[in-house]
Parts: sequence; C-alpha cells; structure tokens
Amino acid sequence: MKARVKWTDGRQFVAESGSGHSVVIDGPPDHGGRNSGSRPMEMMLMGMGGCSAFDVLNILDKARADVTDCVAELEAERADGVPSVFTRIHVHFVVTGRGLKDNQVQRAVSLSAEKYCSASIMLANGGVEIEHSYEIVEA
Repeated sequence: MKARVKWTDGRQFVAESGSGHSVVIDGPPDHGGRNSGSRPMEMMLMGMGGCSAFDVLNILDKARADVTDCVAELEAERADGVPSVFTRIHVHFVVTGRGLKDNQVQRAVSLSAEKYCSASIMLANGGVEIEHSYEIVEA
C-alpha cells in the first residue's frame, strides 16, 4: 500500500492513495490553514469508521441479511498533551433493514472489532479504548 501527500499552500495538503483517489487535508486558521479539508486525525477516525462499516456490511451480506442502510457514528476523545493521541473511541452502528436479527448484527459488530477491522485492532493494540454499540432500525 502506498500514498503520497503533497503540500499545496498554508497547511493544506492533497493526499493521493495508491489506488489513485485524492483527498484534501487542511488545518484550522489558527494553525495556518484555511479549513478547506479534514484534519489528519479526523481522517484516521473516518478511516476506522469506514473499515468497521465495510466489515459489518460484508458479514451481514454473507449472512443474507436484508440490510438497506448502515451508518457508523464515531466519537473520539484525545489526550490533552502532545502528542494528542486518541484515548477512547466509541463506534455506534445504526443498521437498517428488513427482519434483521439482533444476534446477526451483534455478531457482525463483534467480528469486525475482534477479527477483521485492521484500523480498529491497530488502534486498540496501541492503547486506545474502543467501545462498540449498535441499534437496529426496521426498514
């Protein structure tokens, strides 16, 4: 896996993934940025959410669950000092579908957290406390 991050101006960068997709990263005005993109730590949190949601959806698809929507809502706390690392992350899944079974959704969330989500597992192994919850909404 490769990535390239190029400085453009102020504290703005354009990051390009090895697969050719680009995203703008920027800082707040009080740090020389223009607030024109996500912060680097926000990107990490969004990446973890995308990784987890991808897993949950894949697992539910394999179980032939009738999922119509899946949203991962993440909230993180960071250390006060430098480095301002994540100390706690809560991931809440809102899974919408027809006739979804609680045990299937719970299993998908658990498997993602404990076995499949590389981002979550890497952060947890680095000392971040990660909590997961879910709710099921009937479509």
